[in-house]
Amino acid sequence: MIKAIFFDIDGTLLSHQSQSVPASTKKALKILKEKGIYTFIATGRHISEIKDLPLDDLEFDGYITLNGQYCYNKEGVIYDLPIHHQDIQQILNYIQMHPFPCMFVEDDKMYINYHNQAVETVQKAISTPLPELGDLTRGLSHPIYQVIPYDITIEDEANILQQMPHCQATRWHDLAIDIIPRLGGKQNGILEILKKYHISIEETMAFGDGHNDIDMLEFVHIGIAMKNASDEVKEAADEVTDDIDHDGIYKALKKHHLIDE
Repeated sequence: MIKAIFFDIDGTLLSHQSQSVPASTKKALKILKEKGIYTFIATGRHISEIKDLPLDDLEFDGYITLNGQYCYNKEGVIYDLPIHHQDIQQILNYIQMHPFPCMFVEDDKMYINYHNQAVETVQKAISTPLPELGDLTRGLSHPIYQVIPYDITIEDEANILQQMPHCQATRWHDLAIDIIPRLGGKQNGILEILKKYHISIEETMAFGDGHNDIDMLEFVHIGIAMKNASDEVKEAADEVTDDIDHDGIYKALKKHHLIDE
């Protein structure tokens, strides 16, 4: 029996075509809550971004944010995993020698060294305002949970990761990647949530569409990819449902008899 379901936001819960959560998804979430099934957000986004999205009327039992590095519920923080201090120092040195737009993400704050066309393009693609400007050296005295370089090539990505040996990266846009601790990832955040709520892997399901959802879809008992996901994501999933704009979540939950309407 499924007791907990994890949902990515962009392209899974939130349609960037309609700029909203499909009515069928809202209905499904309401039914799951009435049945006592736990629902959790599992996203690469920051808490401040989530608050700005049209998710206000949706209620979740907890949040796995920053690709698993910062997890919380209404009672407080459940788990957090910042980037190694040495890696932050080395990426700062690298940026000074090879400048590129880069955002640092703290628990309650995000800031970038500068904006350019690439940053504008990426933020527009995820329906999010430009990040505030800030001094990246702040990262030397504050825990950083995620680093987001913009406007970099695959070769640049490899060079950056050489400066951050305790980290891994996932590309979520042609012009941007997320860098997180090597031991991090959505699956790690899910594991901590399951410990907190005393739920087994066999009682879990997840929905996603992005590259950063692959580990999550492989980790849970039933991983479901949206039809709008890439082939790589679909291959990692146990099954594929319809796309976000054609009631994909609702159809999959009904198929598994988790909703009956």
